[in-house]
This record gives sequence, structure tokens and C-alpha cells, in this order.
Amino acid sequence: MRIVSLLPSATEILFAVGAGDDVAGVTFECDFPEAARTRRIVSTSALRPGMTPAEIDAEVRERIARGEDLYRLDEGALRELAPDLVVTQDLCAVCAVDVGSVDAAMAHLGCDGSVLTVDPQTLEEVIESIVTIGTATGHEAPAEELAAECRRRLAVVRDAVGGLARPKVAVVEWTDPPFCAGHWVPDMVEAAGGRALLGRPGEDSHRITWEDVAAANPDLVVIAPCGYRLEGAVTLAEQAIEEGFIPADVPVWAVDADAAYVRPGPRLVDGVEALAGVLHRDVMPPRNDLAQQVGK
Repeated sequence: MRIVSLLPSATEILFAVGAGDDVAGVTFECDFPEAARTRRIVSTSALRPGMTPAEIDAEVRERIARGEDLYRLDEGALRELAPDLVVTQDLCAVCAVDVGSVDAAMAHLGCDGSVLTVDPQTLEEVIESIVTIGTATGHEAPAEELAAECRRRLAVVRDAVGGLARPKVAVVEWTDPPFCAGHWVPDMVEAAGGRALLGRPGEDSHRITWEDVAAANPDLVVIAPCGYRLEGAVTLAEQAIEEGFIPADVPVWAVDADAAYVRPGPRLVDGVEALAGVLHRDVMPPRNDLAQQVGK
């Protein structure tokens, strides 16, 4: 089987369930595991590099308003790879090539491979998608084992934090303008022993104001910007603190969103464990590779 993955999370799942050798094409964002970097890139961003969060937001809005794509699909590469399966999504035009563009390209090129759309909205649906992808690629047994392991690790966290006070947590997934984190992230906060503010499980992330963050009276603010890794998240958190956007008495943490929060794959469990280590340090070990306190 020849597989093209148009989602970094799907690429991670494919390798994790044993289908990595079949992955022939990936996106420019597919950087985990390391072997994914050796596959042919079939999808790139239409946004220019080096933009600020505000510039990215403005460009995205303008392109969507004009009906323009945010990603470029290399039809030549798609034709040459002749995939038996393409894994994509229909959840968010900002996150990856949408299924409509893929279907149109496959039809135009005369490719007869199938297209699998994966759109998990909650943490449990993310785990279920592991089995969906594993089944579609002939790796159902290892996929079920991986899903079971994710649930086992989540149960360990749940048992460790059960009965403890649940701090109120505001997760900000974009800083200029601010957006609260939705979809599976509120589930992650709850699984880590916190109370999620602003965003709701299974619902879209949406634009808020910094006044909304303050009004929610959080015990903790988590800065989790997509595409910025931990170092970039620290910088954006520092800027928010310097601008006075976050109340001075509220602890602020930056996290590696790409590694453990915004990509709906098995590493979300790492994110839950890391957040539990932030919220309940007495019972859960810290994950300094994924989370860093800022401004204290």
C-alpha cells in the first residue's frame, strides 16, 4: 500500500501503528517521527515565512474571504506517487488541505486511490481515530494496542489527581488576536485534573479577548500557539505578560503545542501528563521538555 498523509497527526499515527514503511508522501509540517522527514512533501503552506501572529491571522482571514487555499497541493507529486490511500481532514481549512481539494485533485489526476477523512473533535475521538487509521491500513491489532495504552496512561493520571482540587485553566492557542483552545484541549485539561475555561469540548476554538481571559478568573493561563514550539511559545507568553494582558498574580505556562496539544494523535497523552505535572506537581512528575513557566 502507498499512503499519502496530509495531516501531521495522521503521519504520527501511521508510523506508530506500524504503517510507516507504506507512507510515501507527507506535508511540510510532518516532522514526527524523524523518519517522516525523509518522505516526499506533497503539501506546502501558501503563507510566507517569518510572519507575526497578527500578520498570520490577517493573511488567513483575507485568503479565506477570497476563497483562496492556505495550502498548496503538489499534484505532480500526487500523480507520481499514485497513492492507494490519502489521509486528510474536513475539520479546519487552517490546519491542512481539506477533503474537497483532495477529492478534486484525485479526480483530475485520474488517481483511483481512496481518501480517508479523519476529523476527531474530542480526546476520546482522537483515540478512536487511531483504530480507524490502523484498520484502514491493515494494522488494526497494533492500533488497538496503542489506543488501549493511551487509555491506560490517561487512567493513571486520573487516578493520581482524583480527589484533588481542580485549578481553573485558560488555554490560549493564539495570542494576537487571542483564541481559546477548543476541540479536544478542554478534555485534556479535565483529564489532567483541571477545570477548562472559555473553550468547550468538541467545539471549535474561537476568538476571545484578553479581557475575557481575565474575567474568567483563571488560576493558570497556558499559552499553546500552533507552530511555535516551546521556545516560540515562551516568547509569545513573555510578550503577553509584558503587555499586561494577563493579570500579574496569575501563573503563566508556555507549552509545546505541536508536540502535545494541537495535533490529534497519541502524543496528546504526553500533553495531559505534562499539564498534570504543572497542575499537581506533588503527584505527577514535571515534563520540562513540554512545559515551561514564564515570568516567575
